[in-house]
Order: sequence, then C-alpha cells, then structure tokens
Amino acid sequence: MSATAAWGLVLGTLLGLGLWSVLAVLPRMGGPTLADRVAPYIVDVSEGARLFTLRRVVDPLPIVGTLLAPTVHRLVELLARILGGNTVIQHRLGQAGSAMTVHRFRAEQLGWAVAGSGAGILLATLGATNRTLPAAAIVVAPITGAILGAVARDTLLKRAARARLARIAAEMPTVLEFLSLSLSAGEGIFDSLRRVGRVSSGELSREFRHVVGSVQTGIPLASALAELAARVDLPSLTRCVEQLAAALERGSPLADVLRAQAQDARDEAKRRLLETAGKKEVAMLVPLIFLILPLSILFAIFPGIFVLQSGF
Repeated sequence: MSATAAWGLVLGTLLGLGLWSVLAVLPRMGGPTLADRVAPYIVDVSEGARLFTLRRVVDPLPIVGTLLAPTVHRLVELLARILGGNTVIQHRLGQAGSAMTVHRFRAEQLGWAVAGSGAGILLATLGATNRTLPAAAIVVAPITGAILGAVARDTLLKRAARARLARIAAEMPTVLEFLSLSLSAGEGIFDSLRRVGRVSSGELSREFRHVVGSVQTGIPLASALAELAARVDLPSLTRCVEQLAAALERGSPLADVLRAQAQDARDEAKRRLLETAGKKEVAMLVPLIFLILPLSILFAIFPGIFVLQSGF
C-alpha cells in the first residue's frame, strides 16, 4: 500500500466517524418510545431504567463514546485505585463549586494523561527520527507525559478551588453586612438569606442560594449551614456558621453576631494582606535593585561623564 492510499484510509475513517457522530446527535424524526417516557419516572426503583437513561448520555462523540464506554470506565476505576483520594477530590470539587462528579473528573484526568502520553510519544518519535534523544529518554517520554497530564489536571482543580475560596473570603464582609441590614430591618434569617441569594451575585451568594434550596426541601437551616461550612471548608466561614448556629440555639441577636463576623472578616483580610506583603518583600526588592537603582545611578553619573568628555 502506498503512502497516499494509507493516508486516504486514515482520513476516510476519521471522516466516517465524524459523520456518524453528527448523525447520531441529530433529533429523531419519530416520537419518543414508551421506554423513553417511562424510564425517568422509575429510575429510583429500577436498575434497568437507570442504566437505560445513563446509556444515552455520552459525550463528546456519542457513537465512539458508546463503543469505548466500558473500557474507559475500567480505566477510570484503575486510575482511581492507583491515585486514590476520591474523598479529597470530592472535597476539592465542592470547594471549586463544580457540579462534576468524581468519576467525571477521573475520566477527564485519564483524558489528560492520554493526551500527555500522546505528546510524549510524538516527542519520542521525533527524537528517535532525528537521533537527538537517548534511548532511555525515548522510553520514558510517554510515561512522563502521562504522569504530567494527570498531575496537570489535578493542579488545575487545586488552583480553581483556591481561587474560589479567595473570592468567597473577599465577599464575606459585604455579604454579612447585607445580612445584618436585612435582619435589622425585621426580616428573619431565612428570608435574609433568600434575599441575599436573589439580589446579589458572587460565589458566597451562590452558596446561600444552595442553602435556601436545601431548606425548602425540608432540611433544617442549621444542618444546611453546617453542610455549607463542611463543603467550602473556609475557616472564617466555618466560624461564622458556628456563631450563627449558636445564636439560633440560644436566641441571641443575629444582627450583632453578623456585624461582629463581618468585622472579623475584614480584620482577617487585612492580616492576610500584610502577610502576603511580608512574604513578597524580597520579591519586591528585585525590580528595585536590578531596574530602578541602576537607572538612577545611570541618570546621576551620565551627565558628569558627558561633560568631562566634552571638556577634554
């Protein structure tokens, strides 16, 4: 087989898979079947209905995903057993505010590992072709790429969780002041939480909307707030929730408690800013020593050197 025929076979296969996948996601001309209509209503009592509904949700390529779903599922379970820490991943997903499940995250991590391994194979192939890499590096490159891909996805999740926690910490004083104003105006704590979640935006307001939804489904307010504190796991928010729970139990004025917590949040933000400035003190000296100071010396000495050269 010639090279042109081989490339034609590969590109034709890819084109066929793409067209097949596009046709698979097009809406059907006929109406839903009886199984399609009944399965969502018995999914909580029927394992077959649950499998029937899950089998239809495959992305991004429905046909290819359906064919590879069992293999991918086994690989995801193997990756979870190797890496472990599903509880930690679930906690980080909650901190990041992601609706993604642990299984979905592991699947994405597997995809990143496969992409990293592919990049390593490409690099090893180029190195072997050009004879610029030793044999050990060619063997290790795909494995290293897979490890780096999996670690990179986990690092992105950590970064997203830290960024969201920082946004929640920055929003806390304003949101708590808003809650205290609503309570001072005569509203109850639940109505105040609902008002804050409705009229404001931000990560903390989003969490309060989740609390309001949980309370409306029958969960006690104290339990919903405790679940919020456990999910976010931010020390200042945990302290605030504990103080709110104690005030609700003892009948203390909630407005005063929230004002005190807002002031504590502001003080903590100031302390955190000073700590960050102290840690970056050495880094802040780098532009001063290597950029500003040499320019200042140059501006001070250059006119004198120019005058001396002109005079002689």
